[in-house]
Amino acid sequence: MRVVSLTCSNTEIVCALGASDLLVGVDDHSDFPEDVVARLARVGPDLTVDAKAVAALRPDLVLASLTVPGHERVLEALLAEGLPVEVFEPKSVADVYADTLRIGALLGRTPQAEAQVAEMRTVLDARPEPAFRPRVLVEWWPRPVIVPGARSWVTQQLLAAGGINPMGERPVESSPITDEEARELAPDAVVISWCGVQLDKYRPDVVYQREAWQDFPALRDRQVHCITEAFLGRPGPRMVDGVKALARVVESVHEARAQGAGARSTRPERVDRRRQSRRRRDAPSLIATTAAPPGAARVFGGPRVTSRGRQRRPQALGCARLHPRRLPWPRFA
Repeated sequence: MRVVSLTCSNTEIVCALGASDLLVGVDDHSDFPEDVVARLARVGPDLTVDAKAVAALRPDLVLASLTVPGHERVLEALLAEGLPVEVFEPKSVADVYADTLRIGALLGRTPQAEAQVAEMRTVLDARPEPAFRPRVLVEWWPRPVIVPGARSWVTQQLLAAGGINPMGERPVESSPITDEEARELAPDAVVISWCGVQLDKYRPDVVYQREAWQDFPALRDRQVHCITEAFLGRPGPRMVDGVKALARVVESVHEARAQGAGARSTRPERVDRRRQSRRRRDAPSLIATTAAPPGAARVFGGPRVTSRGRQRRPQALGCARLHPRRLPWPRFA
């Protein structure tokens, strides 16, 4: 069987099932496992897949997606070429389990798919019962600030990690929020997981410098963390890694709270206020070292502008394109 995968998550599912030898081509954004995708033909970015290039690979199966606006046009082009296409549109953890089983059946790897889902369930379906669940705000995009809602699988990932999504009561997949709304959410930690941005380009200082957020528990306790969106934004096997990374964030919040409680019990309140004031005053100098290096793309929303003045749309790794001319609500692949 010859298989072409057009989304990162489906590529990773195929490989997790031990069927990487069936792949003959992938989209330009599939980047894991590196040793597998390095040898495969590329058929273009997921929104502008070259249907004729896919057809030239003579696939017996094409794994497509409708998780990003614009995938519909790609699907139409594939069908016009008469290609055997299977379409996936996961929106929940349950959908990820179902898609994994479905891909397993299509590839003749049903036992492997069942084992994979069972392994994922041990982590994603876990529900620890800590005395305190930190409110962890995952940030998909910095300007406007876009965060996952109740219908995002991130809500379940956070529950499995011992935390809680402060947007977990809002019945949306994702939503932009104002500073006032963020204040009501009162996050104990903020996790940067910017869509389409490489991990080494994440900028915690962008969060720390928000004037309206200075008294948030997350900023007060220096709890701004970075987790690659490959762990949080791709509905596939590495969602397990996302839970483990979020669990480390939760642990860090607990440690900060314990240290803060100890300080309050041993120092006069007057001294604590001075320390807090000094910490806020010194914050810009502490985060200045995280500024992006010369030539790196600056990420503040809208187009990315390089040092040469060229504008580029953020290249998604399983996320929706965030373009200034349309509402940048992340959807994932």
